[in-house]
Amino acid sequence: MSNPLTLPEMQLLTPSNWKDYELIDTGGLEKLERFGKFILVRPEPQAVWDKSLPETEWERISHARYQRTKGVDPSKQEQGDKGDWKLKPGMLEQWTISYSYKEMHLKFRLGLTSFGHIGVFPEQAVNWDYIFDHLNASRVNRHATRVLNLFAYTGGSSLAARAAGAEVVHVDSVRPVVTWAKEDMEASGLQDIHWVVEDALKFVRREVKRGNHYDGIILDPPAYGRGPDGEKWILQDSINEMVKCCSQLLNSDDGFFILSLYSMGFSAVIADSLSKAHFTKTAEQETGELYFADRSGKKLPLGTFLRFKKQV
Repeated sequence: MSNPLTLPEMQLLTPSNWKDYELIDTGGLEKLERFGKFILVRPEPQAVWDKSLPETEWERISHARYQRTKGVDPSKQEQGDKGDWKLKPGMLEQWTISYSYKEMHLKFRLGLTSFGHIGVFPEQAVNWDYIFDHLNASRVNRHATRVLNLFAYTGGSSLAARAAGAEVVHVDSVRPVVTWAKEDMEASGLQDIHWVVEDALKFVRREVKRGNHYDGIILDPPAYGRGPDGEKWILQDSINEMVKCCSQLLNSDDGFFILSLYSMGFSAVIADSLSKAHFTKTAEQETGELYFADRSGKKLPLGTFLRFKKQV
């Protein structure tokens, strides 16, 4: 009789420090969210259950609703895919929200984009807290800490690392998004993040050749994406090489690594196996799913995560 497989212990993590974000209701392949004073309706392919609130209530309390262009597969959406926002009177196309944790105080400028994103992924706040705590603890033994944020979007993790005093390299392939991240840095009272507009895989390949190293690496890749020169990113084709490069860039002395995966069908077990394939010694490893619960208690999964510290 064969022995049963021992799987990594999976955790369910949800942020607990948001005041400017709330998941109000989910269902019918949509989610009803509050960002500051505005309530939005956006598509959500994993909300396969019924809504708890009646549709009339969703319509009554929401300020804007996003609908994807007909025929777009939400599981394969790229930033170039289009959609439309239906706005009610008084809804702004740009506004600001805040997030605070201990001595970290971040501000995010939100906006209604044609691809449905608005400038922040609220579930990532659990990783912002982790980054801030880890770097503050490391400062006791370290004069300077370098952090690399790949597929960095508008930079919540970059801001958290900079707020903790780290030198931060922020890499994203979309120049307007990097400009957006710089606005968030300035609004948060921070400065001196190093901005790189480049295909993330090209960047890490070059950093490996240069022999550069980082004390923390944050990797938040999309399922599909495009580089500034048309480079095509497909998660299942390139994630193995990306993690391998990151393992060569991460300092062995207490360096930390965070991997988030949003692609439907990519379980936390995949992240754990990638870690075992490329990192030989790790400590305090955590693996599992990020989620928010709506007011009725339904848990909406929002991607998997893996994070750990590397040991010599």
